[in-house]
Amino acid sequence: MAFFLRLTLLAIGLLVATSIAKPVERRFEDEDDTPLPLVIWHGLGDTFNSEGMARVVSIAEDVHPGIFVYPIRMDDDPSRDRFDSFVGNVTDHVAKACADIAADPILSTAPAIDALGFSQGGQFLRAYVERCNKPPVRSLITFGSQHNGITTFRECAVTDWVCRIAMAALKGDVWSQAVQSKLVPAQYYRNPDEYEQYLEHSNFLADINNERATKNEAYKKNIEKLESFVMYMFEEDKTVIPKESAWFGEVNGTESTPLRARKLYSEDWLGLRALDRKGGLKFRTAPGEHMKLSEELLKEAFAEFYGPLKRSSASRPRPGGGDDL
Repeated sequence: MAFFLRLTLLAIGLLVATSIAKPVERRFEDEDDTPLPLVIWHGLGDTFNSEGMARVVSIAEDVHPGIFVYPIRMDDDPSRDRFDSFVGNVTDHVAKACADIAADPILSTAPAIDALGFSQGGQFLRAYVERCNKPPVRSLITFGSQHNGITTFRECAVTDWVCRIAMAALKGDVWSQAVQSKLVPAQYYRNPDEYEQYLEHSNFLADINNERATKNEAYKKNIEKLESFVMYMFEEDKTVIPKESAWFGEVNGTESTPLRARKLYSEDWLGLRALDRKGGLKFRTAPGEHMKLSEELLKEAFAEFYGPLKRSSASRPRPGGGDDL
């Protein structure tokens, strides 16, 4: 009798579990108005719960009611999260983001997610796509990100001691293991005059840009799977030097080489050419200085590239490559 009672309770439990799980699946597959979840990675010196980040979350919710937004953080303590934006191993940071996203009960059950990266958060989210991508990213939008690295480190406010100490440390040997494994901006430093040193010692950027002799095919395949990769460059950016890095542009002195004229594109090291040819690679500009974003521009981007899994064809990438240059 006890055996049949346990069997009955087990059957009831399975039915309840199934009834709970099915709506989660149908939420994305059958209901056209359910937006995909959105993950956001903030920039250098910001925090996951700052006033600016909260405003971005609010805008996303206004554009797509019911959207689940997850701001990526390295620590639940905002002060520590800000500190970690300056100090730490970026490979470890990306691995933590991958694990946190995969463990989240909402993100992990979605068929795909959308992603938004501000400044350095943009190349970090691109690393998520290349290295993990579980759940897969549908649309990745980056604002003022250092996709091709920086040649100069940022200035710090007089009272920002965390920033000032980190930047002072960078004035030493930027290619030393201690610096490359501990100071975040050093890990996307890329000076064409020191290219061989960069290839040998870069802890992060040389790998995710597939610049070394041995290419990681998984990186290329994961970028190719994106529906949209939208790169915004700030027209008057004086923080990211060179600003063309936001579009994978190569600047050496007065000579500037756009992405489509580079071997990274022609030999398709990252899948950017393949993505471009199917209409998914977008080159956009934002007016003003670094991270001076208007609500109108954010709303426009969110409406065009985020939202339900089965969006209308009008919002999908247009064939023919990057039409925004």
